[in-house]
Amino acid sequence: MLGIILGLIVLMVLAYLGWSIIWVAPIAAGVVALTGGLDLLDAYKDTYMSGFVAFAQAWFPVFLLGAIFGKLMEDTGMARSVAVAITKLLGTKRAILGVVISAAVLTYGGVSLFVVVFAVYPLALSLFREANITRRLIPPTVALGAFTFTMTAIPGTPQIQNLIPMNYFETTAMAAPIMGIAAAFVMLGGGYWYLSYRERKTKMDGEFFTEPKDENVLNPDGHIPSFILSLLPLVIVLVTLNMLKWDIIAALLSGIILIMVLNISKMKLFIKAINGGAIGSVTAIVNTSAAVGFGTVVKVVPGFEKLTELLMGIKGNPLISEAVAVNILAGATGSASGGMGIALEALGSKYYELAIDTGISPEAFHRVASLASGGLDTLPHNGAVLTLLTITGMSHKESYKDIFVVAVLIPIISVIVAILLAMVGLV
Repeated sequence: MLGIILGLIVLMVLAYLGWSIIWVAPIAAGVVALTGGLDLLDAYKDTYMSGFVAFAQAWFPVFLLGAIFGKLMEDTGMARSVAVAITKLLGTKRAILGVVISAAVLTYGGVSLFVVVFAVYPLALSLFREANITRRLIPPTVALGAFTFTMTAIPGTPQIQNLIPMNYFETTAMAAPIMGIAAAFVMLGGGYWYLSYRERKTKMDGEFFTEPKDENVLNPDGHIPSFILSLLPLVIVLVTLNMLKWDIIAALLSGIILIMVLNISKMKLFIKAINGGAIGSVTAIVNTSAAVGFGTVVKVVPGFEKLTELLMGIKGNPLISEAVAVNILAGATGSASGGMGIALEALGSKYYELAIDTGISPEAFHRVASLASGGLDTLPHNGAVLTLLTITGMSHKESYKDIFVVAVLIPIISVIVAILLAMVGLV
């Protein structure tokens, strides 16, 4: 078991230093294999790669179509159209809320959170300028809208963190609606209250808006499509996935086709957008598959039985041990989907058996896994955090403390609330 812990430390430290998980995960898996008495080459060629390939085979179409959908929304201006309309509706007096809701609507509609950062940042910049709010609060505001409740909590979200548990617990994207909605209220309510407090506090301390040094960050000008038309692709993905019960692949395809039909005059953009989305999806699926491959190696070493006993031995409801396992592994990998993939690949079948044996709804296990993946994943080495800080021109020192509160601390509290509801039968 010490070898497994050492492998996790190697994974976490190297990921924190900025090394790609694509090649860090095999190294960490090698540490686990050697200390676990496995043949190193066989562990990599057979065990590691079997887990890697199995995950890629199951999920690559979703990653591919999701990335293309998001890129088309971005390049056609539809993502920005939705964000502009919402921020105008709420006004500059509610600048923080406007940015949060804009990011939330886009992510809940299926747009990748990386794309959302690009779409929402110019509007956040404009609103924060008019409201005279310090730019250091832009990253946590975007993070609250894109990295939290719409990613893991609200039932029906097409984000991958809500879809992965379906394969392990035989559930749907709408799993555990009461738990999910309650957790979403905790994240949104708690996060918005905190950011409002920080807005007041920074102004009292004499911190106000300052212009970014890089004037070429993103240009918010130019023609954008109708808000209603821009909203339709998001709606069609949600409706086909959750009401018509279509497969997520068919749901995303319907959204992609609708975007192209509604923007037929911009046909020249399509090839570039589709190519960009496709290329981006390869990096995303390989990153997550690499993490899952690590979990597959962990699963076959003798120490895994001890680790399983330790996690399963956590007193109280088994949902607690699931939340701990997913959160720790998401933190170690710096990835919500990667950490969840490792945890469920290794322990998903045992948790499903526990659900059947104890009478706890598999939907509760689904929702807790999803929620827990969105806690410690947002540590400083998380890829989305690094992208967000780069785009907004902020540093960890300037903005990470606030990101930590809204995207790590409060989401962990929301998991506790969800587990308490499951314990009294409110799923």
